[in-house]
Amino acid sequence: MHAPTPTDTTTLAAGLRLPTNGLDYAILAIYFVVVLGIGFAARRSVRTSLDFFLSGRSLPAWVTGLAFVAANLGATEILGMAATGAQYGVAVVHWYWIGAIPAMVFLGLVMMPFYYRSKVRSVPEFLLQRFDKSAHLLSSVLFAFAAILIAGVNLYALSIVVEALLGWPQWVAIVVAGLFVLAYITIGGLSSAIYNEVLQFFVILAALIPICVIGLKRVGGWGGMTDSLKAQHGDNFLSAWGGTGIGDPNPLGANWLTIILGLGFVLSFGYWTTNFAEVQRALSAKNLSAAQRTPLIAAFPKMFIVFLVMIPGLVAAVLVPKIGAAGSDLTYNDAIPYLMQELLPNGVLGIAVTGLLAAFMAGMAANVSSFNTVFTYDIWAKYVRPGKPDGHYLKFGRLITAIGVVASIGTAFIASSFSNIMGYLQTLFSFFNVPMFVVFIIGMFWKRASMKSGVWGLLAGTTAAMVNYFWIYKQGVIDIPTDQGANFVSAIVGFVAGAVVMVLVTLFTAPKPEAELAGLVYGTTAPGLEEPPAEGDDAWYRRPALLGWGAVVLAALCYLPYSL
Repeated sequence: MHAPTPTDTTTLAAGLRLPTNGLDYAILAIYFVVVLGIGFAARRSVRTSLDFFLSGRSLPAWVTGLAFVAANLGATEILGMAATGAQYGVAVVHWYWIGAIPAMVFLGLVMMPFYYRSKVRSVPEFLLQRFDKSAHLLSSVLFAFAAILIAGVNLYALSIVVEALLGWPQWVAIVVAGLFVLAYITIGGLSSAIYNEVLQFFVILAALIPICVIGLKRVGGWGGMTDSLKAQHGDNFLSAWGGTGIGDPNPLGANWLTIILGLGFVLSFGYWTTNFAEVQRALSAKNLSAAQRTPLIAAFPKMFIVFLVMIPGLVAAVLVPKIGAAGSDLTYNDAIPYLMQELLPNGVLGIAVTGLLAAFMAGMAANVSSFNTVFTYDIWAKYVRPGKPDGHYLKFGRLITAIGVVASIGTAFIASSFSNIMGYLQTLFSFFNVPMFVVFIIGMFWKRASMKSGVWGLLAGTTAAMVNYFWIYKQGVIDIPTDQGANFVSAIVGFVAGAVVMVLVTLFTAPKPEAELAGLVYGTTAPGLEEPPAEGDDAWYRRPALLGWGAVVLAALCYLPYSL
């Protein structure tokens, strides 16, 4: 996340079939073999359920950090953010520098100590410790449901791209990719998913960098590109904040206040701090220091990846001035496929196709691996079959992984009924992540928040966000120019409603005994859960505060050239 964009990923131009040859397919085949090899290599380390679901909490920070960013770097983001660059210009930087970096830093510096020291195995399990079983069960069910829906979106988006670029039928692409992800996660567990995400991160870079370099050369470099775009679209197309004054019209349908509150705070923090598909990577780190550094290390490549997805969109806007316009053969989502077709020679083309497939599988694998953990630990082991031997949960984890992949294949076909996949994803995040975030943030910083306030806050936040979107916005009660603007507003409404209800419920229900809050609320500590820093972790360049504040300052500096 960071909030997905409002562009339509269900349509790619039929004429974008790539001129692939045997070399390109050989590169793709080699990648698949390597991925399965990593799965079999990881299998040797899987002896317990903790090994399968959390890699035995044994991985170094650089591995979990790269996996953290790769798990988010799905091809829906790559295609969607390039499309946003083609449609809205450099406004796409908001989804990175304000819509990701501050929340990732907050997760590393503030929230990971709570998660890691409490020894929870999932995000919902933290709610069980802080609130009660009702909040835990509701959050577990909501998260498991959302994870399968989002995995299905990745599968469906993959099928669209594969059909357009390689000519495979959509159902073939959905089934083949789903079974492939099932194979390497079932074989090697989370370790397999994480090490493959590290590989996928570099494959994705190898796909995007040639597109950017060759594309810029085609349009006369950065200067030639910006001159053309200013002539076509005006100065605001190359300004991050131009036209975002309150009351000023702009393509995003959002002003600076809704961008900062809706995207920069509520949606961003809701996603990065409570989405277990991301947090799971940090929980698999070998110690607290490595867990804290996981999102902080990820923040640095994250803030620069925006250029690798924005530049192709801007180049496409220059090469095809009418892209996305009525009567054009190309939609905004065709930006990267079009450049792949026009610019890349065979061999490099094979790497680019492999990179797109890798990105889709990384996004799907992240959601499937988080789904199987939450379903096994938080639903099956807590409420259906408690007290079983560890081997039972390891076997069930593999079984529910298969069920999750089959369900994802089903939800991929459900996703095909929506005209705007990125808007669909955005709506899911505002419904599920934002209410969970408000419960977490109040529970962590307010001791008095009662046990029952958690479940009612979740219900109120989810309900309010849905009512705002489906009734107030869709029925025209309030005029909001775009789905994107409506999602920002829905997120704010869901956050406020959840917070207000939590406060009201707390006033009339019993708080949790203070002794049970040790280590779960800010300012408290739990005896025996502190751990001394591992050898080398006290080096100045590994200090979480330095990494975190360095990332925030660097992201702020990145804004300057696009804000003046």
